[in-house]
Parts: sequence; C-alpha cells; structure tokens
Amino acid sequence: MMLKRSIPSLALPLLTFTTTTSSSRIRRRIIIRYDYIVCCKMSSTPTPTPTPTTPRFPKFISLQDTYSSTSIPLPLPLPLADADDDKSNIKRGTAMARLRFRLVSYNILAQRSNSNSNFQVYVKSSLFPHSPSPCLRWKARSQALLTLLNNLGADFLCLQEVDEYESFYKPNMDTNGYSSIYLQRSGNKRDGCAIFFKPNSAELILQENIDYNDLLNSIQDGTLLSDDIQNDEQATEDKYATVKSGSTPKDTPQERGDPNDPCVRLKRDCVGIMAAFKLKGSFNHIVIVANTHLYWDPEWADVKLAQAKYLLSRLAQFKTLVTNKFKCASSLIVAGDFNSTPGDKVYQYLISGNTSSSLKTIRGLEDVRIPLRSVYDFTVGEPKFTNCTPDFTNTLDYIFFSTSDCIKPVSLLELPESDSSDVAGGLPNSSHPSDHIPIGAEFEISSTV
Repeated sequence: MMLKRSIPSLALPLLTFTTTTSSSRIRRRIIIRYDYIVCCKMSSTPTPTPTPTTPRFPKFISLQDTYSSTSIPLPLPLPLADADDDKSNIKRGTAMARLRFRLVSYNILAQRSNSNSNFQVYVKSSLFPHSPSPCLRWKARSQALLTLLNNLGADFLCLQEVDEYESFYKPNMDTNGYSSIYLQRSGNKRDGCAIFFKPNSAELILQENIDYNDLLNSIQDGTLLSDDIQNDEQATEDKYATVKSGSTPKDTPQERGDPNDPCVRLKRDCVGIMAAFKLKGSFNHIVIVANTHLYWDPEWADVKLAQAKYLLSRLAQFKTLVTNKFKCASSLIVAGDFNSTPGDKVYQYLISGNTSSSLKTIRGLEDVRIPLRSVYDFTVGEPKFTNCTPDFTNTLDYIFFSTSDCIKPVSLLELPESDSSDVAGGLPNSSHPSDHIPIGAEFEISSTV
C-alpha cells in the first residue's frame, strides 16, 4: 500500500527497519526509498531488498577489459619498468611517471528559463509529457543530480545548463570537496557552464571565458554566414513545433528574432569556459579543460559551425598563452553539449580543423588545426545516444582530447544501451534526472623522468 509519493528514484540503497504492533503482532517493514515510502506486511522471514535491473550509478570501465573481447587495438601506455631489473628504464634515466584523472561531461538540464525577461519553470510536464511529474520537480531533481554527481567520482565535472549555481550547486558541491568556476549565459538567460574540480587533484592556474556573441564583431557586409545553409524562417518555426534534434528549445521563434539578420542570427547567448589546471603529482603537467554548450537549432547549423570555429580559434590562443606563461607541457580536453550528431559539419570540423563549407563572413578566424579526437570514437565508437526523448534519441555530447604520446584514455564511463529499461520511454525519469546522460573518461598522462 503506497502511503506517500515524493521524489524520483535514483535506485539508492534502501533503508529498512521493522516495527511490531502488540495488538495484531503483525511485523511491518518500512522501506525508505528515494522516490517513495512503502509500508508493507511481512512474513516471519523478511523479504530481500529489491535489486535494480540496470546500473543506476555508472562506473568507469577499464578499456583493457573492453578491448580484450574486440579486435580493435588498444592505445594503452607501456607497463611500468621493474625497479629491481638491472636493465630497467629507471636505471637508464627513462622511467615512466604517470598521472591519472577522471573527467565527466553532463548536460544536467536547466530547471528554469526566461520568457519575456520573466524567469519561468522550464522542466515541467507540458514540455516533458513522457516524464513522471514527480521526477521534474526541482526539489526531487536537484537532490537526484547532486547524488549522481557525487557518486561519479570524477576529478573534473564539465556541466552544461547549470542554473541555481550560487544557491544550490556551488555550496553543495563545495561541501563534497569540489571547487568550481562558472559562466552564466549572456542576455537574460539563467543557465550557464560550470567546471567543478577537486583541489586535491588539480590547481586552477588560469581561466578565460568564451562568449559566442563576440562573433558579432566579425560580421561583414550584413550578409548571411554561409552560402549552403537554407534560412527559411517558416521552416524554422515548423521545426520549433516538433523538435527532432536534441533538447526541447529554450527560446521561441519570436525570441530568436529575424533569422535573415546576421546580427540577430549570431547573437545566441551561448558561452564556454577555458581553464588551465596544474595536475598534482610527481611531475609538472598542465591540462587545459574547456567546457561549452553550442546552439541547439538544427535549422541554424551555420551558427553552430561559426561557434565551433570560434571555439577552436580561442583554444589555440589560450594554449599558446599557457605554454608561454608556464613553460610547461600541456594537454587539451574539450567537453560539452555540441548539439551536433556524429559526422555532421560541426563534428567533422572539430576533429579535422577544417570544413568544406567556408564561412565567408567570419573575419579574423583562420582555420585552426588542433588534433582532436572524440574519446569514445577513439576507443569503442561513439555512443548510440547521449540525449534521449521520444522525439529524438542520438549523440550530442562529446569529450574531445588532443591526441599525443603523453595522454591516453584508460577507462570510460559506462553508458546505457538503447533497450535498457532505465531509459525506456525517454528521459528524464526516475533513474536519470536529465534528458541527457553523463559521459566520461579516465585519462593517463605519462612523462619520462
């Protein structure tokens, strides 16, 4: 008999205790779960605690185990030299020192948005009719998100669509051992991007923000961004009615303005953060972590491509600055929600540094070649999805890294299968507090000492 319905389940461990009423001598067990309280009659032998059918808290899975059953070669570092071996690298002065860290990227789904300068609840049943309504309430969802983030065990958390940063995430994550940096979106937007990191793993030494509205300074002649993009306003409005590419839109056609005006078209209030961290370990190494969220609309692919181009341009400048300032080797990781599926123009540009579609009106942004690879594609292949709703299920989130001899992925965060029961019907639900799922990787950095 269900007594009370409260907040959605994340399959946390059940807390149980028993009570006995003297009149009826009926033993009752109270099961306290994350989503409800159940009072049920028991037999003289207590029933076992239910076991979830699918993992609720994803774990990092060693790539060595993953590749043991595949024919794909695993790009893992060489084993450590034996210090007792007379012919070891240590005695020759070429021992390998190693540092490991875990990074997770996750679009946590902003709870509120703005409409006509008034903040309104965004996560609600009218926009997510497939989701159980208790799962959408902020009190429930915020605690589910916080519990999930803390159970991931990451050294770096790159989060998108972060609202309630000052009031909720910053103080609660600080209590759990994370420092953070945050950039709210431009204009009247309420959410933004945040990087949470563990101070005992890394020290923040430099930070720069990315505001994609700066692209407005690069417009020439008032023409459109790209010759091969069709800018049909009616098609955009139709697309808004039934979104088939990613999350439910955060803005209406009216709020977006005239799509034929390049000043309006580029002003999407999207942002990103670049930060340099000095890893704490036996040798000096800097990791540059970038976190971003590109524009959502599939009809405005040219805008996303311009943003990707600007992102790589800024990253190249920032990496040069870090190298010159700290005189230290650095690796580059770029994470976020790119609102782009594998193989599309944005994805191809990010991994190749060039594109067949020239952006003739973007001045001062030369093609930048940064050897980036998606960590999942580099190892086991891109996920089948990172965003899951009834109208759209595909991959939009990525962790790119600069391939080199010194940094390699050694484990990946496990992901649900398309037919997993915990994603059936679409997200958010009682197992996943966002319409996206977290992705993650553990990296190993090697240095000859």
